[in-house]
Amino acid sequence: MLSKRVTKILALTLSTIAYTTAHAAYPDKPVTMVVGFSPGGFTDVVARLVSKELEQRLGQSFVVENKPGAAGTIAADLVARSQSDGYTLLMGHSNSNATAPALYKSLPYDVNTSFTPIAMVASTPLILTASTKLNVKNMDEFMELAKKRRLNYASSGVGSSQHLAAAQFSKATGVEMTHIPYKGSAQALTDLLSGEVDFNVDSPPLMVPNIKAGKLVGIAAVSPERLPLLPDVPTMKEVGYPGVTMGQWFGILGPKGMPDDVTQLLNKNINEILQMPAVKKVLDDKGAVAGGGSPADFAKQIKEDTVSIQKVVDEAGIKIE
Repeated sequence: MLSKRVTKILALTLSTIAYTTAHAAYPDKPVTMVVGFSPGGFTDVVARLVSKELEQRLGQSFVVENKPGAAGTIAADLVARSQSDGYTLLMGHSNSNATAPALYKSLPYDVNTSFTPIAMVASTPLILTASTKLNVKNMDEFMELAKKRRLNYASSGVGSSQHLAAAQFSKATGVEMTHIPYKGSAQALTDLLSGEVDFNVDSPPLMVPNIKAGKLVGIAAVSPERLPLLPDVPTMKEVGYPGVTMGQWFGILGPKGMPDDVTQLLNKNINEILQMPAVKKVLDDKGAVAGGGSPADFAKQIKEDTVSIQKVVDEAGIKIE
């Protein structure tokens, strides 16, 4: 009888030691970083940038896996249903992890309870940019024209950050404008450059080079402060529309129930990576702002954005057919 008890105790002790050892060794096998958008886009660029540095620091492969579709919700659902051991992570986007609940009636995950927020990585402001064919140079001229004839705007799709920002702007001005959705920002940009559409509200990586080249006109930045890359373009607040605040963010999450020590280990390293000069330069060159902060900070951001975006969607009457 005593022998059986000793055997049970020994087995329990050994299993606890084995678990603790494996747990402390994280990561002891490759980690998958799932991206909900195609290779080459900014979400993918940021995922690969951070994954490369995590590999160097933690001595294990971080493999980026692209699962594009449905504004990133396919990838988010995949990660939400994965094991909560820290070996499947998501480079989340505000579209899939804050906007989606306001647009999809039957979203297969809950943005606030199905994930373990790890760290905010970056955010990008948006810029209201006009076609040169409008012959406007600033917000006063832009609004004067918008009141004379109904302008249209391009976006990367219904419910995208670009769509919501333009809808928020239209609501703030009290002037109706026509939305023309595209399948991506690149296609929307092509028609903006040709003058097929009047304006859009999109991120710096696409807009800044064309504004600097004189191919487009920067009207206002949707950001708290002027963008270093476009110091002559005023903010929405400066031109009289402080309520237009829509931006987009990128952050790393895991499935719900991840071990706290794994979450903290990843958070600590990501925060340090974001302070690296080489990483900051990549983000600066793209017009992005480095993130950082605690998992609790990130969770709070998601909750706040979910509420504010729902309000924008409701007011604009945006629906996914």
